Amino acid sequence: MRILIIRHGDPDYAKDSLTEKGWREAEYLADKLEKEKLDAIYQSPLGRAQDTASVTLKRTGQSAKTLGWLREFQAPVKDPVTKKIRGPWDLLPSYFTTIDNFYSFENWTDTKLMRSGLVKHEYNRVGKGLDKVLKAHGYERHGRYYKAVRPNRDTVAFFCHFGVECVMLSHLLGISPVLLWQGFCAAPTSVTTLYTEEREEGIAVFRCASFGDISHLYAKNEPPAFAARFCETFDCEEERH
Repeated sequence: MRILIIRHGDPDYAKDSLTEKGWREAEYLADKLEKEKLDAIYQSPLGRAQDTASVTLKRTGQSAKTLGWLREFQAPVKDPVTKKIRGPWDLLPSYFTTIDNFYSFENWTDTKLMRSGLVKHEYNRVGKGLDKVLKAHGYERHGRYYKAVRPNRDTVAFFCHFGVECVMLSHLLGISPVLLWQGFCAAPTSVTTLYTEEREEGIAVFRCASFGDISHLYAKNEPPAFAARFCETFDCEEERH
């Protein structure tokens, strides 16, 4: 089985849609995906993800199922440095690098910050939602691996958002999402690919073959959008701080 986790195109957050650049990116993404055999497509209920998916759906003549848990990860907490309410993925390095438990898959939710909101509840909601989809496609969660009840080579695509993408990867790979939120960046319309490996009959694990692929943009000489990144150097005032 293959999973494609696709981030929406360059966002217009005010309209919950795409910028002009984002629509171009969605077209270039569709150039890539229409060549694939997509056995099932799932999408976030938010506009920017649905607009991105719409281009591929039109090209392939397919439909997508909307899943509430695929929306951007929604579990705000109070930032201990800025005192502002924000997503748990948006933490300053002077803070998150000092908390050892953030680096532990087993203990990251057992921190003062994560306990202050609904982070664990929402994390579990995403995991349960993902496992329900995988079970429908033949793979049932069993501890840290999946039982290959109906092993297959299907391709399942998820059109969603960076924050929830990291939660999905955390659940599948057993990695603290804090490390993924803070250490990885998936550009708009990037494609992350995971495959099952069934080296022991009936026992499957997921392995990430590529993260944040934007080769479809480079093929069209389209630079990646800056969304999800922060300033490369502090003196870049035009970049997000």
